[in-house]
Amino acid sequence: MAGKSVTDKTVRTGAFNKDHPRYKWVALSNTTLGILMATINGSIVLISLPSIFKGIQINPLDPSNTSYLLWMLMGYILVTAVLVVSFGRLGDIYGRVRIYNLGFVIFTLAAVALSLDPLLGGAGALWLILWRVVQAVGGSMLFANSTAILTDAFPANRRGFALGLNQVAAIAGTFLGLIIGGILASIDWHLVFVVSVPFGIFGTIWAYISLHEVGARDPNGKVDWPGNIVFGIGLTALLAGITYGIQPYGNSSQGWGNPFVLGGIIGGIVLLVFFVFLELRVKQPMFNMRLFRIRAFAWGNIAGLVASVGRGGLQFMLIIWLQGIWLPLHGYSYESTPLWAGIYLLPLTIGFLVSGPLAGTLSDRYGQRAFATTGLLLVAATFVALLLIPVNFSYGIFAVITFLNGIGSGMFAAPNRTSIMNSVDSRSRGAASGMTGTFQNAGNSLSIGIFFSLMIAGLATTLPSALFKGLTANGVSTHYATIAAAQPPVSDLFAAFLGYNPIQSLLTAFHLTGTLSQGNLAALTGKTFFPNLISEPFHAGLVIVFVTAAILSVIGAVASLAAGGKYMHVDTVPVGTVRSQEPAEALSDV
Repeated sequence: MAGKSVTDKTVRTGAFNKDHPRYKWVALSNTTLGILMATINGSIVLISLPSIFKGIQINPLDPSNTSYLLWMLMGYILVTAVLVVSFGRLGDIYGRVRIYNLGFVIFTLAAVALSLDPLLGGAGALWLILWRVVQAVGGSMLFANSTAILTDAFPANRRGFALGLNQVAAIAGTFLGLIIGGILASIDWHLVFVVSVPFGIFGTIWAYISLHEVGARDPNGKVDWPGNIVFGIGLTALLAGITYGIQPYGNSSQGWGNPFVLGGIIGGIVLLVFFVFLELRVKQPMFNMRLFRIRAFAWGNIAGLVASVGRGGLQFMLIIWLQGIWLPLHGYSYESTPLWAGIYLLPLTIGFLVSGPLAGTLSDRYGQRAFATTGLLLVAATFVALLLIPVNFSYGIFAVITFLNGIGSGMFAAPNRTSIMNSVDSRSRGAASGMTGTFQNAGNSLSIGIFFSLMIAGLATTLPSALFKGLTANGVSTHYATIAAAQPPVSDLFAAFLGYNPIQSLLTAFHLTGTLSQGNLAALTGKTFFPNLISEPFHAGLVIVFVTAAILSVIGAVASLAAGGKYMHVDTVPVGTVRSQEPAEALSDV
């Protein structure tokens, strides 16, 4: 029956029907659990990689294993970036709750498979990468539809609080994953994946019992297969090319001259440009470009993208800073640094948890512009502040700066997401949620390539000479010191990021541990040699990274200002009518 709405049928109402006064809180509890699981699993592996690779008997620093390392780092993030739009659109057509619930099932089954990895070596790594991709498919379904489900369930004047809490869970999950991964990996690497299983089972059962369709959908909608294929290939090629750009190529410390990298980036950009023109000519597009006529939607997503890039860069740089330099200088063993890095980043998470829901609630009354703009300006100021403290900082100062960064991020994230979702019509909420998720996840992926490249560029100018002088001063021959100094800085960066002692790995690779005196060996492999060696080169790279991140945050603040004041789209078409492809322009202000 053409034009028939989901609300015109007899539907499963679950334990709470749509008019139940607590249904909105039921939806909030389940979607927050879902989004928290999805984002925790995006970062939990970052801090657990040393334990995971040791468990499957692989050395992640061996050049032949670099691809395994990169795909374990990037596979989940890349897949979610590519698929969230598609699953958001499918939610608009077939029902957001249906796609969301299926996502919980897939996510949980993948968690079980990951925890049961029966293989070792390269086969064990491929097993984990494959099931991480499957888990990312489930995570994409959760990520794409949770925001739309909340927007459907909550009245317009309470969405800021609900979406704020959901968005806080999404971003806080990336930091909580570091702490949880560090704790569990120190016990047994399998637990990194096992931890998701009980929550996944509970969330799946709770979702199927309690959630049901309450929003409008587009029952006559069709899947835009050409758009899905072109977008998927284009974005995958672009992000994969940027990821592999941080690997050495030939005599270069980075791979930006690699034909594979250039082909991926250029080909990906060409396909994405073609995708834009394709979507403008499709009746029922996957990525509704006409939504960008809406001021709050367009500028809000631009702000979200640049803020996501800056936030991702901060996360990776702080992990390297803590694990590679600060924690060893303060007596922590390299093996324990992943856990303690997560713990010492708690002020960042706490700041975000404090400000996110509060800013979301206040934005219901006053609009997003003041909160989002001020939040990103505060974030920019904290990037500058991080440059002004020494590499071997006093933790109290560091904690205050990172706490303020979390406050600023929370002030931006919740109001910005609420503004975007309030600006679209009810039948576009799934697609809008997916599009916003794509910008956020693509920003996380881009941040790895961008900020690792900037840091490597900074290290490449100063680290080789510092490493040569340090090695020769401690008994390493000029021949081997020259070879070591010529190694690409990315290997030292990865070692610091993973909690390995880079010098220990270097001496072992060159079979030098038996040729040095006990005194020189102890000095080179101790807790202070590498941190002191890398401090000055690292700070040179840090200046480039954080200045760039501060500029991005200011750009995001300007975009937030341009998004306008408080605006809520009011549907003028009856729910039973098929959604128009021409959303009204929303250029209103407060």
